[in-house]
Amino acid sequence: MISISAALSGFFLGASLIIAIGAQNAFILRQGLLRSHVFILCLICAVSDAVLIAAGVAGLGTLVAQSPTLLSAVTLGGAIFLGSYAVLAFRRALHPGAMQAGSPQTLGLKAAVASCLAFTFLNPHVYLDMVVLIGSLSAPYSGADRIAYGVGAATASFIWFFGLGYGARLLQPVFAKPAAWRVLDVIIGIVMGLLAISLLVRFFHPA
Repeated sequence: MISISAALSGFFLGASLIIAIGAQNAFILRQGLLRSHVFILCLICAVSDAVLIAAGVAGLGTLVAQSPTLLSAVTLGGAIFLGSYAVLAFRRALHPGAMQAGSPQTLGLKAAVASCLAFTFLNPHVYLDMVVLIGSLSAPYSGADRIAYGVGAATASFIWFFGLGYGARLLQPVFAKPAAWRVLDVIIGIVMGLLAISLLVRFFHPA
């Protein structure tokens, strides 16, 4: 019999790692406010997390933790990408508008998917959290319980991203004003910039 406690442990751990201000969440929030490609972007984030969690539970976490070259490459690439996105966010803040889906500043589907994948896989924290941490903490479980643990963690990801993406529209009356978009883009720019700096620090001064 599958242990409900194992599934709940995985769920709460997954939720604690996902529900935080970060690149993925800021991007999904913005797309949700624009009602732009919400379903496919939420699905990409959730499925990507599920794949990484499955890999971690299956034992890939050990290999990732032992590959400093891989983590270094992802760290540098992530820093460059996040820094570039921060610059774009600050540029948008200088020219805010009450945006709607289909506006000139709305990403097309291909660009949105590419950005979503970059936010997911050019972030070394996703490998450390979803693969290494969840994988290592699943070690006490075995068999069906270990699978339940992974399923619980993946379920948290699905609930969070779809809740964030579709729940964002509840804030649309606030974002009918250009000033609100300016504040959001400044916050996004700061978050992306700080993440980029933290990655550069980690790259040049690895632990």
